[in-house]
This record gives sequence, C-alpha cells and structure tokens, in this order.
Amino acid sequence: MKLGVIIRNMGPASTRDLVTAAAQAADACPAVDDVWVVDHVAIPPDQSEGSGGRYLEPLATLAYLAGVTRRVGLGSAVIVLPYRPALITAKWIATIQELSGGRLLLGVGVGWMDAEFRALGVDPRRRGRIADETLAFLDRCFADDVVESNGQSFLFLPRPSRPPIFVGGSPPHAFRRAIAHRAGWLPMGVSPDLLREPIAQLRAEAAAAGVPAPEVTLLGGLPLGDASAAREMLAAYRDVGVTRLIHGERYVALDDVRRALDGLAAVR
Repeated sequence: MKLGVIIRNMGPASTRDLVTAAAQAADACPAVDDVWVVDHVAIPPDQSEGSGGRYLEPLATLAYLAGVTRRVGLGSAVIVLPYRPALITAKWIATIQELSGGRLLLGVGVGWMDAEFRALGVDPRRRGRIADETLAFLDRCFADDVVESNGQSFLFLPRPSRPPIFVGGSPPHAFRRAIAHRAGWLPMGVSPDLLREPIAQLRAEAAAAGVPAPEVTLLGGLPLGDASAAREMLAAYRDVGVTRLIHGERYVALDDVRRALDGLAAVR
C-alpha cells in the first residue's frame, strides 16, 4: 500500500515557507509516496472556521511543489471539476504533468458547497453533467495532439502521459465515472468495514465492463500516536482493498510535520 500526506494549502499553515518545508520534508521521507492538496476557492465568512477562508489555489500549488520537490507524487484531493473551464483545466493538468516529470495524481470531484457555486456563477444542479463533460474532454486531450473545443480545432501540446485519475464521491455516480474513464476511486473518511462492500462492488462492475480493477485511494487519517493501532488500521484498509492511504492532520509548524512523517515511517 502506498502512503500519501496532505500538505495544508489552507489556513495559517499555508504560508510559502511552511508549504515548501513540509513538501520537502515529505520528499525526503522514504515512507511517503506522494503529497496532496485540497480544493476550495471561495469560502464564505460563516463557513471559514479552521481556515479563516485562506486557501491556495490547488493547481497553482501543485505546479509550485513540482519545482521544490524531486521524488514524491503530486496529488489533488480533489479538484472540483465544475469550478473551472475544461480547456483551462486540461492545460493546467498537462503543464504540471510535463514540468513535474509525470508525477501528477489527479483526484477529481463534482463539489458540494452551494456558496462556492454561487460565487463562481455555476449552477450546482449541472455539476454532474459538467464533471462528465470535463472528464470526456480530458480523455480526448490526452489521446491526440489535435483536439476540438467549441467547434475549433487546436493543438493540445505539450501532451504528456495522462496522469492517473481518482474519482471522489459515492456510488453509483463515482463508480460509473471511474469505470468510464479507467480511473480509480477516492473515498474520504470511511472506515475499513464500510469500504469492504463498495470496493467489492466496484471491482465487480469493472470486471463486467472489461476494465482493470480500479485503484482505491482513501483520504483519512491514522492514529500515529499509537503505532500498533496505526499498523492495525493500515492492515485493515489493505485487507479490504485500499491501495493508497492519504494521511491528513492539522499542523501549525514544521516540527508537527516531521512528527507525522516519523509516525508514518514507523508504521510502513
């Protein structure tokens, strides 16, 4: 099982110095395979507890992290596809994949916060359709140098390999999207017992569609203060079919990050 960590691109910990130092510490830790950021762009004041409404744009942050790290994968958990125009999103993704040397891990979702949809002028009732259209457009972009958008053909260059995609959300829609686009699944904060049946269902649906079993990347947390309990939890997730776990916790200083990395090394 692979292990990732959240780099806090939100709140007081999202300063340039701490984002850089945290990512570089993870890059130097053999136990960590990848670093991940989250996506919010317009937090209303009455929902800003914990972050103060401060969020670094995730694709820009991953592009920055590509330049200050060398080894770790660079993940999004998750990019909300309806928030951004499909062509601009595709260009960002291709650019990060190109400049990082193929290290991008693209978690995607449809979004849930009504206030953000209002701020962006996007109808949340269309979020599923927009997500499907964007995923289909990404497939076309990474399959051919010449792509069409709004009736106009253009060159989609550079065209590196398509990054692995992980679809956030719940079945049946997340499973449909994962299978249609040969992507993985990215559930969040679900216990091993509650994942067993959905993962079995996902694998069965993939087999029926004739596609490989999708990877399952879980965004959650391990009890790193108790190495034995953390190992047991990690083993439980592995046993039900999770292939990657992204550990997320709050931190305020680099020492906190290093303690978490030491904890992950102890349970690997």
